[in-house]
Amino acid sequence: MNALKSIFSWLGRFLEKARTVMLNLGTAFVLIFFTIIIIGAFTSSGPEVKDPSGRVLFIDPVGTVVDQEVFNSDFMFNFGTNSSTDQIQTRDLIALIRAAAEDEDIPAVFIDFSATGFAGPTTAINIAKELKALRESGKRVIAMNDRLSTTSYLMASQASEVWVHPVGSISVRGLGGMRPYQKELYENLKINFHNYSQGDFKSAVEGNTRTDMSENDKLQREALLNPIWDEMKLLMAEGRGIEAGDIQSFADDYVGFFGEAAIGNIAYAEANNIIDGTKSFPEFRQYMIEEFGLDEEAETETYKTISYNEYADQMEDDFSNSENEIAIITAEGTIMEGEITQGVAGSSGVVKQIRSAHENENTKAIVFRVNSPGGSIIASEMMRDELFAAKKKGINVVVSMGDYAASGGVYIATPADYIFAEPTTITGSIGVAIALPTLENAMDYIGVNFDGVVTSKHGGWDPTQAIDEDLDKIFAGWGADAYDRFVNFVAESRSQSYEDIKAIAGGRVWIATSAKEIGLVDEIGGIDEAIAYAANMAELEDYQVEYYGQELSPEELILRELLENFDVSLGEPKVLSALNDLADLYETLTDIQEPKALLTCKDCLVNLD
Repeated sequence: MNALKSIFSWLGRFLEKARTVMLNLGTAFVLIFFTIIIIGAFTSSGPEVKDPSGRVLFIDPVGTVVDQEVFNSDFMFNFGTNSSTDQIQTRDLIALIRAAAEDEDIPAVFIDFSATGFAGPTTAINIAKELKALRESGKRVIAMNDRLSTTSYLMASQASEVWVHPVGSISVRGLGGMRPYQKELYENLKINFHNYSQGDFKSAVEGNTRTDMSENDKLQREALLNPIWDEMKLLMAEGRGIEAGDIQSFADDYVGFFGEAAIGNIAYAEANNIIDGTKSFPEFRQYMIEEFGLDEEAETETYKTISYNEYADQMEDDFSNSENEIAIITAEGTIMEGEITQGVAGSSGVVKQIRSAHENENTKAIVFRVNSPGGSIIASEMMRDELFAAKKKGINVVVSMGDYAASGGVYIATPADYIFAEPTTITGSIGVAIALPTLENAMDYIGVNFDGVVTSKHGGWDPTQAIDEDLDKIFAGWGADAYDRFVNFVAESRSQSYEDIKAIAGGRVWIATSAKEIGLVDEIGGIDEAIAYAANMAELEDYQVEYYGQELSPEELILRELLENFDVSLGEPKVLSALNDLADLYETLTDIQEPKALLTCKDCLVNLD
């Protein structure tokens, strides 16, 4: 065993023992906490139901807006880390906004999205459009913040009036960013990078193999970011009754980098109708009392309000008793083997959901919601295979693409009978990313030599050694074969020739409107359109929509209900957090030891502030 493997092996054993100790300690705390919660449940009458009539609905989502809520596989242990409560399902938020628009008892809606994240730009745009529709319904919508980012201003700009604290800031910074290019760093460390990626536009690994951005990558990033930014600017401008160019000028010249005391930034915003004006929090509170009345039931002096969680608890769920079901299954996050966790579309979990749907005799169609930049080849194949198993039973599969459906996200969409994509969906990236670092020069520099006995030509090879000519051909063929298989799958799925798909592949990323023109998607539309199309394909006169998610045990469901009702959460233990960081480092190091070919699109991701 060489030196590098010995280090990895020791680190793995250390982490395993440390985790065992922390798990034992954690179990004791969990049992104590359970006892306190259960006693509290039986001695408390629970939260009071508040009459929403005449109250301002306060929508302030804290967490990330996602297509499907996800629970980590160790939910029972991680119950105190808010692992589930920091997710807001898009459909739930949209349903709440639409209900408020129709509720005559709600005089106004107060929005604050400063603590809200979004799965991607399309999700953010869709929520902004719902807020726009809320305002256009005639409902008074009020925004008040101490600071606004690009996405939170996108939401605030849809309000009837926008107020900011006098010493806050508005940081509309647009999209995009800088990427580190580390070729010279690796050269200085005497690490060689061998790039076997397939596709001229497949730029996932060029940060390690170049000193600057390639022209192809610049071209495709501009083709993605500009339409998305244009859509955001248009929504902001229309919301405020100004021109998109006014938003661009504000972003270029008056960005509020530091988050507070941006006096000139706010003065410009007020003078150019980007906001209505400024108010301190006491001033805003008094303003709301004057507009909507004093809440006589509150412990402190404030206006009449109801939280969005309190309001949601009183909403009636749409219900249909039809025996015909359209199953909605979501693949959200990086595609990897294993179970579903936050940010990871685990193939085992997704396959279980697909299988459960097609084994249900009431399932008449499947809508597969893809919101993923790709990932593992084998994990993608597992999902794809199970969708074909559903189709063999005569169940139609319609794909609805979300923020991202690129690389592996396209791969798992190939069984679809029809594909919908949102206007700003990022798709394409038909290519394979493989980059393999080798450390032979570094080992030579520090004086480490390797020798041994093997029974096959490459039996003793690992990345501490050089790649010879024969091994180079093997790795190159590995990537080429995976790419060829990918192109063939897409060509068959889209009823096009191999040559036609290869001409638009090459790892290139496409915005959905362009993807439709070249035949990668069938129609521009959201998940509602996909559901309606699936119902039509199945010739259903009546149906109900069944969302498939992770199933919690009865004990976990009870715990979740208790935590939500009594608003209980615990911070993650710092020691455990440190161990998780070490585990992440360990996984990074083992990636060098166990290289993988991936269907992934790192250049697809759009950072939102």
